[in-house]
Amino acid sequence: MNSNSLHSAYFEVRFRGEALPEDWPERFAVITAYATTGEQWSPAENQAADQKLLQRIQERGVWHVRLTGYSPQDGHAEPGWAVAFQLAEARHVGLEFRQDAIFWVSNDELSVTRCLEQSPLVRVGLFRERLAALSSPEQS
Repeated sequence: MNSNSLHSAYFEVRFRGEALPEDWPERFAVITAYATTGEQWSPAENQAADQKLLQRIQERGVWHVRLTGYSPQDGHAEPGWAVAFQLAEARHVGLEFRQDAIFWVSNDELSVTRCLEQSPLVRVGLFRERLAALSSPEQS
């Protein structure tokens, strides 16, 4: 993988959460503070970073909901936050929390982008097609 390519796991991602809202903002980011792709952090380091990110979000007073991104291939899961930041702020916060990339949702279109300012948005798919509520039964 060269420095410009995005990790393939970003394109396989699914999301789950409890007590998910019926109505989502038109635009929002999905940001995590857990170890960035390819790094290993202790559970305590991951939890401390996540709490610091939550505090940052709460200080801004913006809409947010817990969302866990996971791989349907290998089961790797990473708690994060769907948060109503503007794209530039979301990238900045991602960089602050040592992230390689963030997800961006606009009108249900899910994209991934590096945290660097001029990085392109790369389409992943429809957000709602990749979303599952833990507390609701499976739809048939």
